[in-house]
Amino acid sequence: MAKVFVVTSGKGGVGKTTITANVGCALAKMGDRVCLIDADIGLKNLDVVLGVENRIVYTIIDVVNGNVSPKEALVRHKILKNLFLLPASQIATKEMVSPDDMKRIVKELSKDFDYILIDSPAGIERGFRNAASPAEAALVVTTPEIPSISDADRVVGLLENFGYSDDDIKVIINRIKPKMVKKGDMLSKEDIESILALEIVGAIPDSEEVIAATNRGVPIVLDGTYITKNYENIAQRIRGEEVPLEEDLKSSPNKGLLSFFKNLFGRKG
Repeated sequence: MAKVFVVTSGKGGVGKTTITANVGCALAKMGDRVCLIDADIGLKNLDVVLGVENRIVYTIIDVVNGNVSPKEALVRHKILKNLFLLPASQIATKEMVSPDDMKRIVKELSKDFDYILIDSPAGIERGFRNAASPAEAALVVTTPEIPSISDADRVVGLLENFGYSDDDIKVIINRIKPKMVKKGDMLSKEDIESILALEIVGAIPDSEEVIAATNRGVPIVLDGTYITKNYENIAQRIRGEEVPLEEDLKSSPNKGLLSFFKNLFGRKG
């Protein structure tokens, strides 16, 4: 049975979809069978990031309405043949899918995959409940800024109300900006942990390369840049492998970012 993660945050624009796509690709590159579910009904972006938007025949709404099975609606990735997407519909609303629908879909798909990652829509309304209800663990994405951290903390509280324990919730810090690092405007690891009190499983610098890759429909993990390693490290930690957080700083060419990472992931004791 698959290990099921919801990828979520308290606000939009922090990079959940990009992280879902790239962590999924990294797991698939390691040989796991991976299914990504786009739970952002009415918007749908995961298919574009993966570059499979022209291959969609059915969506999650077709599955909910009983037109096809979950497996029949899956779209296979062009390069990674063990990576599949269950796409969202752009002409539907979140109210057309229920938490029970999502649980049924995930249960049916779970037997065919090692990992299922559910890309949650922004906010804490029905779409969030749909995405969180069938998962057993969460990746909370935040940027190292107070408003984003505060919103993430709110989501953590909701996840705990859903029955998630602290061990089930991991944090990914995204879009760390070198210029803000240089000015000393970034939050430290201690700042973040004092608010969230959760395990940080990775940090990803802000990069134009990620934007360019996303615009081409090619996840950065398949581009072989220095950020590829950051996503691979996150994937390894999700798999339960021991990868020191210090490894996330070694590949960065930005010296200002290196100093931030060294502070962020400084050894304790």
